[in-house]
Formats: sequence, structure tokens, C-alpha cells
Amino acid sequence: MASALSTSPTTFISSPRLANPSPLHSLPSIHLRPSLPPIRGLSLSLPSRRPPQKWHLSAVPESLEAESEAVVEEEMKPSKISIPKGEEVFAVVMVGGRQYIVFPGRFIYTQRLKGANENDKIILNKVLLVGTKKETYIGKPVVENAAVHAVVEEQGLNKKVIVYKYKKRKNYRRNIGHRQPNTRIRITGITGYQDYPASTLPA
Repeated sequence: MASALSTSPTTFISSPRLANPSPLHSLPSIHLRPSLPPIRGLSLSLPSRRPPQKWHLSAVPESLEAESEAVVEEEMKPSKISIPKGEEVFAVVMVGGRQYIVFPGRFIYTQRLKGANENDKIILNKVLLVGTKKETYIGKPVVENAAVHAVVEEQGLNKKVIVYKYKKRKNYRRNIGHRQPNTRIRITGITGYQDYPASTLPA
């Protein structure tokens, strides 16, 4: 077996590529980027990539911090309801069969007051109740000697109300509009209730 292998002729095939092998043809093409050592203060940005976002942290001055805290504290505090002057006393009066709650300085619309002109001063004597922050005066049925002073500001009309009448199979149609006359008065003061006995709630 050994002699047969030793005596067998060997042939060599010559090829131009194998004869002169070239490293560029034998190896695949690999693109390598040079690796640079890290340098402080130098950042490399590639054109195909988005540059990283940089966040700058800066110290806030103490004055701005104090102002922001003050604003937050003011927003968190509950708003106090301030009662304007002239509204510490209220009353319930009857005008034309209707009852109104009146406050000094405010105005109300009532039914037409006959014979009243603009800027006329009037006195309402049917005072059913007078209330303050500490006491309440309840009339039986009215508070004696109590009076509500007011000034007539305007004689006007309410919004139009449509009255439509209809009867079927009678060809009856009626469309009527009505505007109720009214009077706007402004309350100037409530007086004369101090001598009336005040009502107290049972303990």
C-alpha cells in the first residue's frame, strides 16, 4: 500500500490566481473606520445620524425661587369672599303682591309703579323681614317702623311673550305679543328696624 502511494505520479495544476495570489481578491471587502482615542471636549457627529440633545443644567437664583413659591402659595390659599359695604343688611319687602329680597346698593325690577317718574325717591313700608350679620328681625306680619328707601331709575318693559291661539278645523289662528311694563328701582338704604325686638333661635 505504501509502495503504491509512493510510486503514484503527482500532477500540479498551475493557475494564474493561485500562482500570484492577491490579498484584495482573496479577502472580502471590509471597510474599517479608524478608532480614535477619546478626547475631552471633542464630540464627533456623523452626517447620517441625528446629533444628540444636550441638556444644560443651571442653578436658579434664590429670588426667582422665592417668587415661584409665593405664587404657588397664593394659588393654593382659598379665596376669601369679601362682603362689600352696604350689603351687611338685607330685607324682604312686598311690592304689588310679590316679595323681593333687597340689598342696599343693588337694583330690582318690580311691577309698574303708577305715578313714579325717573329719579323719584320712594319709600317701601311693607317690610316683612330684616337681617344682619348678628340679628334677625321677623315681622308679624311686618316690621314696625322699618322702611326701605329707593330711587326710581327706569320705567321699561319686560321681554316679549308670544300668545298663540289655535282651534282645529275652524281656521282660527291668533298670534299676539305682550310686553309687561316694569319699573327698575335701586335700593339706597334700610332704616327703622333697630327698635323692633330681634328674634333669637332656641339653644
